[in-house]
Amino acid sequence: MDKMKFLRILLIILIVIGGVSLGIILSENAEKAGEEKADVFSQLADEPEECQVKPEEKIVRGGSLDPLIKDGEIVKVFWGYYDCNDIKRDDVVLYSYAGNEAPLIKIVRGVPGDKFNLWQTDGGWHILINGEVLKNSEGIPYLISGKRYEMLSLYEKDYGGIIPKDAYLIMGNLVSGSIDSTRYGLIDKSDILGKVEY
Repeated sequence: MDKMKFLRILLIILIVIGGVSLGIILSENAEKAGEEKADVFSQLADEPEECQVKPEEKIVRGGSLDPLIKDGEIVKVFWGYYDCNDIKRDDVVLYSYAGNEAPLIKIVRGVPGDKFNLWQTDGGWHILINGEVLKNSEGIPYLISGKRYEMLSLYEKDYGGIIPKDAYLIMGNLVSGSIDSTRYGLIDKSDILGKVEY
């Protein structure tokens, strides 16, 4: 057997043996990784892998949700909840507002696809969602005027009266308005930090 042929056969044997060894190592590592992943999943219960929900208790500062949630009340925030769950109407959420150092706590009142209009009445404008007058937790209609009306009327006009994808109308519980969508308009899903339970 000539020397070149012998070296080729030896090289093929080394590649096959090395591949088998590498396959065993990868298989062992995959099994270990699978066991570690199973432990993590058991800790997260039924949550999908990409959902890293972190609960934390927080003290509410401010009265924009009064009497639903009062100033000084302790609530539980589920950070990252909406990374793998839908935002629903009437969810209480934590919102990152550029004008505030601390996030704001608000109620989701309008979701993507909702019909959104403003209706003039005595003393101001009511907000209509899907043809119904929007009310706070006590059943009192929101009544806006001035710059609050101007802000929301821009969104009504620009989006043809439909809340677009990944946009939300969030409100405080004060019918005259607070630092909410009546001040800064519809918000993007990416600015919602977590779900609040009280």
